[in-house]
Amino acid sequence: MTLDPVHFKGITQLAGRIKRNVDASDHRDFAATVWNEWLDPLRNDGEIVVEPVDEQHRRMVTIEDIALSDDQFPTRHGVDSGTINPTTFKNGLVLDVAQAAMSAVPSDLELHRSRTVVMTVHSNDATVDFHDDWQMRDEGYTRERVLHAPRVSRYESAVVHELALYLAESEHACTQAEVVEDLLILDGPIYPKGLLNWSYREPELADLLVENERPRDVVENYIELVENFAKRDVPLVGFVKTPLSRSITRTVRQARGNAPWVNDAAFFSQVLGRSEQSEDSDGSDRNRDTLTFTNWFVSRGGSDRAISTLDDAFDLERELSPEEYEVTFCVMHDPRDDVIYRIEAPAVFTHDADRREKIITQVLKGVAIERGPPLAIEKADSLARISKHETQALQDSLAETLDSERDMNYDTKRSEQWGLD
Repeated sequence: MTLDPVHFKGITQLAGRIKRNVDASDHRDFAATVWNEWLDPLRNDGEIVVEPVDEQHRRMVTIEDIALSDDQFPTRHGVDSGTINPTTFKNGLVLDVAQAAMSAVPSDLELHRSRTVVMTVHSNDATVDFHDDWQMRDEGYTRERVLHAPRVSRYESAVVHELALYLAESEHACTQAEVVEDLLILDGPIYPKGLLNWSYREPELADLLVENERPRDVVENYIELVENFAKRDVPLVGFVKTPLSRSITRTVRQARGNAPWVNDAAFFSQVLGRSEQSEDSDGSDRNRDTLTFTNWFVSRGGSDRAISTLDDAFDLERELSPEEYEVTFCVMHDPRDDVIYRIEAPAVFTHDADRREKIITQVLKGVAIERGPPLAIEKADSLARISKHETQALQDSLAETLDSERDMNYDTKRSEQWGLD
């Protein structure tokens, strides 16, 4: 214990100096106003950035009932990608390694064995060169590649990390697409939002998205994935465990000068969280035994703008009409852990009301049973994850192979010694 009781008490008393003129109920009331009056549609500088796909509403289902409901899709597949995190070496190389895997429910052990591995390397040394063709390993079950990252003067870690992560995920999904017959769920958004956010982080990164083939190839993979599944009429969905979008919050704040939420997830938590007992209940506490969720919305704000009808998707060639690629989403709240999840799908899969209902019902069932992400996502995450022990072993082995020491700083050393993430 590094804090004595007197210090602990003093810190909590400091919080008492923070004065708030608005209490929690006022925040809920304002959230209700935004929900009821702002989202059909939500405009930013005249552009529609969020609007309902159909009628705007909130719904709830009993956790026990939805858990016992029939599966809407006989088989479900999930895709995830895990990395060792960016690693810097004293010879000037910065690299990250990602492996992607696909899960199946019911299980398919041969599919689970398959991997796509991408090592992305950044170097400012023009003499560094290597072959970056795809190669096969493990009797053809593993497909791997070294990718030379575009040179940047800053953000090397972000570049190698996001290129490795999203290239591995999208390549594996595209390669294994034909085995998916009913439903594919990506662990995360349906487009590479970390990479698409380069447009807002730094002009140098924004230029890469427009001019460099490496990141453009990654975005193109996701577009081809949508086209593949649309052609075969198989829904493609993204399950976002930690939604960080701020399109609604930012727009409200610009218009009103205040939006008391950190991000859109916090806004939807106010909208979907139920602090009162249901009027039609038998008087028992319904707060923890029902999942609440919204209708589907079209999103054209933030990183979703790039693939929307408000932008040109970097002039990449597309087979479908532009509106078919737009991000649609709904939001659900699980009161057992008070968490918000965002479910995404390209618009081509959510035009039909029956299909929208099947998708959300299947996801709700998965969350109800697992008390977290649906089983297909949990299995994909387990298959793709690279543990802390494996990460350190790989980093040490890479240092030996590259004949260079890792460029350690105090925070990195402390993290490894204390087991911090």
